[in-house]
Amino acid sequence: MRLVVVGVSGSGKTTLARQIAQKLSLPHVELDALFWEANWQAASRPVFRGRVQAATAGDAWVVDGNYSQARDIVWGRATHLVWLDYGLARVMGRVIRRTVRRMLSRQELWSGNRETLGNSVGRNSIIWYALTSHRRYRKRYLPLFDSDEFRHLHVYQFKDPQEAAHWLRTTVHPNSSTPQ
Repeated sequence: MRLVVVGVSGSGKTTLARQIAQKLSLPHVELDALFWEANWQAASRPVFRGRVQAATAGDAWVVDGNYSQARDIVWGRATHLVWLDYGLARVMGRVIRRTVRRMLSRQELWSGNRETLGNSVGRNSIIWYALTSHRRYRKRYLPLFDSDEFRHLHVYQFKDPQEAAHWLRTTVHPNSSTPQ
Protein backbone atom coordinates (compact mmCIF):
# COMPACT_ATOMS: atom_id res chain seq x y z
CA MET A 1 0.00 0.00 0.00
CA ARG A 2 1.12 3.53 -0.79
CA LEU A 3 -1.00 5.98 1.17
CA VAL A 4 -0.87 9.76 1.43
CA VAL A 5 -2.52 11.83 4.18
CA VAL A 6 -3.47 15.39 3.24
CA GLY A 7 -5.22 18.29 4.93
CA VAL A 8 -4.63 21.84 6.04
CA SER A 9 -1.81 22.59 8.50
CA GLY A 10 -2.86 21.55 11.98
CA SER A 11 -5.36 18.92 10.88
CA GLY A 12 -3.27 16.05 12.23
CA LYS A 13 -1.72 14.67 9.04
CA THR A 14 1.58 13.67 10.59
CA THR A 15 -0.02 12.13 13.67
CA LEU A 16 -2.42 9.99 11.63
CA ALA A 17 0.24 9.06 9.07
CA ARG A 18 2.56 7.88 11.85
CA GLN A 19 -0.24 5.81 13.37
CA ILE A 20 -1.08 4.19 10.04
CA ALA A 21 2.59 3.51 9.26
CA GLN A 22 3.15 2.00 12.70
CA LYS A 23 0.03 -0.18 12.49
CA LEU A 24 1.01 -1.47 9.04
CA SER A 25 4.78 -1.56 9.70
CA LEU A 26 5.41 0.74 6.74
CA PRO A 27 7.91 3.57 6.30
CA HIS A 28 6.55 7.02 7.18
CA VAL A 29 7.61 9.99 5.06
CA GLU A 30 6.96 13.50 6.33
CA LEU A 31 7.16 15.92 3.40
CA ASP A 32 7.97 18.84 5.70
CA ALA A 33 11.17 17.04 6.70
CA LEU A 34 12.17 16.82 3.03
CA PHE A 35 11.22 20.41 2.24
CA TRP A 36 12.68 22.51 5.06
CA GLU A 37 16.37 23.34 5.26
CA ALA A 38 18.10 25.05 8.20
CA ASN A 39 16.87 28.53 9.11
CA TRP A 40 13.44 27.84 7.57
CA GLN A 41 14.84 27.94 4.05
CA ALA A 42 12.86 25.97 1.50
CA ALA A 43 14.73 23.34 -0.47
CA SER A 44 14.97 24.16 -4.15
CA ARG A 45 12.33 22.54 -6.29
CA PRO A 46 14.75 20.05 -7.92
CA VAL A 47 16.26 19.07 -4.55
CA PHE A 48 12.84 18.67 -2.93
CA ARG A 49 11.44 16.64 -5.82
CA GLY A 50 14.54 14.43 -5.82
CA ARG A 51 14.13 13.77 -2.10
CA VAL A 52 10.44 12.95 -2.56
CA GLN A 53 11.22 10.66 -5.50
CA ALA A 54 13.79 8.75 -3.43
CA ALA A 55 11.53 8.55 -0.37
CA THR A 56 8.59 7.18 -2.36
CA ALA A 57 10.55 4.78 -4.57
CA GLY A 58 9.62 1.78 -2.42
CA ASP A 59 6.67 -0.52 -2.88
CA ALA A 60 4.87 0.57 0.30
CA TRP A 61 4.84 3.75 2.39
CA VAL A 62 2.73 6.34 4.18
CA VAL A 63 3.35 9.99 3.29
CA ASP A 64 1.93 13.10 4.89
CA GLY A 65 1.88 16.53 3.31
CA ASN A 66 0.32 18.78 0.69
CA TYR A 67 3.17 20.08 -1.43
CA SER A 68 1.78 20.76 -4.89
CA GLN A 69 5.27 20.75 -6.43
CA ALA A 70 5.55 17.04 -5.58
CA ARG A 71 1.89 16.06 -5.95
CA ASP A 72 2.46 14.32 -9.27
CA ILE A 73 5.12 12.13 -7.65
CA VAL A 74 3.29 11.28 -4.42
CA TRP A 75 -0.30 11.11 -5.61
CA GLY A 76 0.77 9.53 -8.89
CA ARG A 77 2.36 6.59 -7.05
CA ALA A 78 -0.13 6.43 -4.15
CA THR A 79 -2.91 3.88 -4.08
CA HIS A 80 -4.89 5.49 -1.24
CA LEU A 81 -5.43 9.03 -0.04
CA VAL A 82 -6.81 10.17 3.32
CA TRP A 83 -8.13 13.74 3.39
CA LEU A 84 -8.52 15.27 6.85
CA ASP A 85 -11.18 17.80 5.88
CA TYR A 86 -11.94 19.27 9.30
CA GLY A 87 -13.74 22.53 9.97
CA LEU A 88 -11.82 25.78 10.27
CA ALA A 89 -12.50 26.27 14.00
CA ARG A 90 -11.15 22.81 14.85
CA VAL A 91 -8.06 23.25 12.67
CA MET A 92 -7.30 26.72 14.04
CA GLY A 93 -7.60 25.50 17.63
CA ARG A 94 -5.24 22.63 16.85
CA VAL A 95 -2.64 24.67 14.98
CA ILE A 96 -2.58 27.40 17.66
CA ARG A 97 -2.21 24.86 20.51
CA ARG A 98 0.47 22.97 18.60
CA THR A 99 2.40 26.13 17.79
CA VAL A 100 2.31 27.38 21.39
CA ARG A 101 3.37 23.93 22.67
CA ARG A 102 6.29 23.84 20.23
CA MET A 103 7.36 27.38 21.14
CA LEU A 104 7.29 26.71 24.87
CA SER A 105 9.07 23.36 24.61
CA ARG A 106 11.56 24.67 22.04
CA GLN A 107 10.85 21.48 20.09
CA GLU A 108 13.24 20.97 17.22
CA LEU A 109 11.41 20.37 13.99
CA TRP A 110 13.17 19.80 10.66
CA SER A 111 16.81 20.67 10.02
CA GLY A 112 17.15 22.26 13.45
CA ASN A 113 14.26 24.68 12.95
CA ARG A 114 12.09 25.75 15.87
CA GLU A 115 8.90 27.73 16.12
CA THR A 116 9.36 31.07 17.84
CA LEU A 117 7.07 33.96 18.59
CA GLY A 118 8.67 35.84 15.70
CA ASN A 119 7.87 33.18 13.10
CA SER A 120 4.54 32.09 14.62
CA VAL A 121 2.58 35.31 14.23
CA GLY A 122 1.95 37.49 11.21
CA ARG A 123 1.45 36.80 7.54
CA ASN A 124 4.41 34.40 7.25
CA SER A 125 3.31 32.17 10.14
CA ILE A 126 1.88 28.68 10.08
CA ILE A 127 -1.19 30.01 11.88
CA TRP A 128 -1.86 32.53 9.10
CA TYR A 129 -1.16 29.88 6.48
CA ALA A 130 -3.71 27.49 8.06
CA LEU A 131 -6.29 30.26 8.21
CA THR A 132 -5.83 31.38 4.61
CA SER A 133 -5.34 27.98 2.98
CA HIS A 134 -8.28 26.14 4.56
CA ARG A 135 -10.86 27.19 1.97
CA ARG A 136 -8.34 26.86 -0.87
CA TYR A 137 -7.73 23.17 -0.09
CA ARG A 138 -11.44 22.44 -0.01
CA LYS A 139 -11.89 24.03 -3.44
CA ARG A 140 -8.81 22.43 -4.95
CA TYR A 141 -9.01 18.81 -3.81
CA LEU A 142 -12.38 17.61 -5.11
CA PRO A 143 -11.61 18.45 -8.77
CA LEU A 144 -8.18 16.82 -8.39
CA PHE A 145 -9.74 13.58 -7.13
CA ASP A 146 -11.99 13.52 -10.18
CA SER A 147 -9.21 14.25 -12.65
CA ASP A 148 -7.95 11.48 -14.92
CA GLU A 149 -4.50 11.84 -13.39
CA PHE A 150 -5.64 10.91 -9.87
CA ARG A 151 -8.81 8.90 -10.47
CA HIS A 152 -6.89 5.74 -9.46
CA LEU A 153 -6.77 6.84 -5.82
CA HIS A 154 -9.03 5.29 -3.20
CA VAL A 155 -10.02 8.47 -1.31
CA TYR A 156 -11.17 8.59 2.30
CA GLN A 157 -12.50 11.99 3.36
CA PHE A 158 -12.97 12.59 7.08
CA LYS A 159 -14.83 15.61 8.44
CA ASP A 160 -14.15 14.80 12.09
CA PRO A 161 -11.16 13.32 13.98
CA GLN A 162 -13.42 10.65 15.46
CA GLU A 163 -14.22 9.40 11.95
CA ALA A 164 -10.52 9.08 11.17
CA ALA A 165 -9.84 7.34 14.50
CA HIS A 166 -12.70 4.88 13.90
CA TRP A 167 -11.41 4.16 10.38
CA LEU A 168 -7.92 3.53 11.75
CA ARG A 169 -9.25 1.18 14.46
CA THR A 170 -11.70 -0.76 12.34
CA THR A 171 -10.52 -0.61 8.74
CA VAL A 172 -6.72 -0.47 8.66
CA HIS A 173 -5.44 -3.98 9.32
CA PRO A 174 -1.80 -5.08 9.49
CA ASN A 175 -2.47 -8.27 7.54
CA SER A 176 -4.21 -6.50 4.69
CA SER A 177 -2.50 -4.70 1.84
CA THR A 178 -5.38 -2.26 1.57
CA PRO A 179 -7.90 -0.72 3.98
CA GLN A 180 -11.19 -2.56 3.71
